[in-house]
Amino acid sequence: MEVKVDSWDKLLGSVAESVLAGSDLDFDKALLLTGLPQGHTGALFNIANGVRRRFASQGADLCSIVNARSGMCAQDCSFCAQSRLYATGAPVYRMKTVAEITAAAHRAEAAGAHRFCIVTSGGALGRADFETVLEAVDRIRGETCLKRCASTGRLSAEQAGLLKQAGLNRYHHNIETAASFFARICRTHSYEDKLGTIARLKEAGIETCVGGILNLGESPRQRIEFAFQLNQLEPDSIPMNFLIPVRGTPLGGRRKMAAEEAAKYLAIFRLIMPRAQIRVAGGRSQTFAARPALPFKAGANAVLIGDLLTTSGPDSASDIALLKRLGFETDAVC
Repeated sequence: MEVKVDSWDKLLGSVAESVLAGSDLDFDKALLLTGLPQGHTGALFNIANGVRRRFASQGADLCSIVNARSGMCAQDCSFCAQSRLYATGAPVYRMKTVAEITAAAHRAEAAGAHRFCIVTSGGALGRADFETVLEAVDRIRGETCLKRCASTGRLSAEQAGLLKQAGLNRYHHNIETAASFFARICRTHSYEDKLGTIARLKEAGIETCVGGILNLGESPRQRIEFAFQLNQLEPDSIPMNFLIPVRGTPLGGRRKMAAEEAAKYLAIFRLIMPRAQIRVAGGRSQTFAARPALPFKAGANAVLIGDLLTTSGPDSASDIALLKRLGFETDAVC
């Protein structure tokens, strides 16, 4: 996208003054920032980090996940290694036991996590697997200090209520991308399906974790649309993923996002959502391999630690040490 700006310094100064004073960043200025030349991104990162320090928590929220059921998914999400429609070589196994899930939670707590998320493949869980999640949530509540999270696909109002009763604190359900681009990456369920589950979670009193993935082929305008749609949903956590091109998926041939470009969008999202818990999630290791501190200097204040769904993650101790060096509080409160 070709952007014409008389003075990038003047635009950045105007944005900084406005957002730090508590005003909302408007769509047109956010869109202009997507064309920011590389020589000005450092100034943008400093502004975003200053906004984070003024409006958001000084603590870094650390979440760890367990892939409790892998593969065999009937959905056709173009980026996903776990869809049964694509030959990717990703692990395939049925639901782990309550004991296995609880043991993973204990390991996560020992590694320094503040919260633990039970993740399953597929559009929605059947009764037996859902009962396993309920029991695991209850056990983790009784045996650890971890906040309990889950990501098990679409939910009914009844299921949301049962999760709340079991002790679930937060539920993860990404909208993935802008509504205008969603049908390009998934046809087996709709953007409206996503919004319905999020609404049922809020009605049940469960916190929401809603984000998506950058670099799916969306335009800069659609990335800003995505950010403003997230802002309207007011999730408690916004996980930002960066596409890991997986061979065998429709997006397997895409190039990974450059670190500077990825951090630029983290910073813009921070300016749009000053108080948000913006979590760096999938693709972090690959995107920021040479510059692991960059996303946190650009306004992120939460992170997934440990292994991800089908790939290994960075060493948790190294992540925590990095965050401490950057001035974040990382100690869990039991």
